[in-house]
Amino acid sequence: MEFIHKSVLFDEAIASLNIDENKIIVDGTAGGGGHSKEIAKHAKRLIAIDRDPDAIEVLHQRLGDFDNVTVVRGNFEDVGKIVKDAGFESVDGILVDLGVSSFQLDNADRGFSYHKDAPLDMRMEKSGLSAKDVVNTYSEQELSNILFRYGEEKFAHRIAKNIVAVRKEHEILTTGQLVDIIKQSYPQRAMRDSHPARKTFQAIRIEVNAELEALSNLLDNALNILSSGGRLSIITFHSLEDRMVKERFKQWTNPCTCPKEFPVCVCGKKPLGKMPFKSKAPSDAELEENPRARSSRLRCFEKY
Repeated sequence: MEFIHKSVLFDEAIASLNIDENKIIVDGTAGGGGHSKEIAKHAKRLIAIDRDPDAIEVLHQRLGDFDNVTVVRGNFEDVGKIVKDAGFESVDGILVDLGVSSFQLDNADRGFSYHKDAPLDMRMEKSGLSAKDVVNTYSEQELSNILFRYGEEKFAHRIAKNIVAVRKEHEILTTGQLVDIIKQSYPQRAMRDSHPARKTFQAIRIEVNAELEALSNLLDNALNILSSGGRLSIITFHSLEDRMVKERFKQWTNPCTCPKEFPVCVCGKKPLGKMPFKSKAPSDAELEENPRARSSRLRCFEKY
């Protein structure tokens, strides 16, 4: 198995963690081990987490020579429990890369890509609710809501209506069948902007893997498990993720609820930390090498 993932914003993400030989670091989306391997070289301890059983198999191989690494199959939203189960009360850094790995996109059998015909799957954990279940069992209104909310798809209602019409004739089993339905739902003028299936596939993947719920839980649990001076670095890939991270970091760094006209704060809510930088985007050189990084953003929070 060749688990490949081009780690986006690699240098920026590693630098943001401010690693040294005394620190305990968590890589919440270890994937193919790109970030993890570099972290392991410099940290006292690395806890490498991933949901994907294929990634876990690869991580054991690629990080097997490091005696300071603990590999855990799990969901990053449970970071607090995972850290404590590993024998630590707190950690000095947490990195989460929210992107779908190149391995998952390029392996047709996983059903993440709209460029290849494959079984409708999209499960990061390879178990539980699948894309096929969503497409074939959710009501028209549920489908429309998901596509609009998670994909920000302006043609959500039309796509949902056509999905329901087609599945009355036969079950929708493959990514290719779903792409055809989406294309038939799109006006010709809108086909020029980007692949018409991009937003729908994103929305269904988010629903299948409960990605936004997991991110919200991660933010709660990460703040509690970070030590003083510890950093949480998150790489996002679409506006829903980035908005959630941006707003939560803003709440932590500026929790004051006093009216703007008040000359001084009287609510007593103190900042929980600071942002070492606002956000970072990929360089032109990185985008030339890895176009998939184009929508990525890195944000970082340091706890007081």
